[in-house]
Amino acid sequence: MKRVLFATVGVLVIALAGAASAADLSRKPAAMPAKAPAAYVLPVYSWTGLYFGINAGGGWGDSRWSNSAGTTGDFDVSGGLIGGTLGYNWQSGPAVFGIEGDLAWSNINGSTSNGICASGCKTENSWLGTTRGRLGYAVDRVMPYVTAGAAFGDIKARRTGFAGDSDTKVGWTAGAGLEVALPNNWTGKAEYLYADLGDISCSTANCGGAGPTKVEFNAHILRGGLNYRF
Repeated sequence: MKRVLFATVGVLVIALAGAASAADLSRKPAAMPAKAPAAYVLPVYSWTGLYFGINAGGGWGDSRWSNSAGTTGDFDVSGGLIGGTLGYNWQSGPAVFGIEGDLAWSNINGSTSNGICASGCKTENSWLGTTRGRLGYAVDRVMPYVTAGAAFGDIKARRTGFAGDSDTKVGWTAGAGLEVALPNNWTGKAEYLYADLGDISCSTANCGGAGPTKVEFNAHILRGGLNYRF
């Protein structure tokens, strides 16, 4: 009787163990917890590289005619500019070092009938270029900068009744600006420059007056630009 009881208990134990195993096998494994997608981080913008573009704006400033007989005093000149730009930037951390050149058609001019120019005198600048260094501080896609270098262009002097004269002069320029990165390798900028081309000497034969006349020219320039970076 004991043997029958033990055998029965053994069969039940084996049967229960088998049923438990079968239940475990039929149960689907627990799904792995879903991994949260990583947040997309925009790459840090790099200002390093070659670029070219266009610029346009306006200028206003002063001219003065003077000779041994006296002077006109300062009189206003103003007008528009449009031209092209070529440059290269090197970036190290937030600091951006660059060199930039531009050449523009200019229509900055003004006239006076003061002082020695009672019959009327006109000063004109018909083209203006600069070669400058730039130092910027990049805040990702925004870069304020300062700039300085050489300015070059023509100064034309005309006096009523005389042939007038013109010469190409090299002076200096300095200013500041803000450049912003746009989609598809484009950047836009706003810039202020002060340019001083010095003066030319216009002979008595060409400008009249008592001896050679010194004609001075300088301008404040405010312009915008659009550049494409490689």
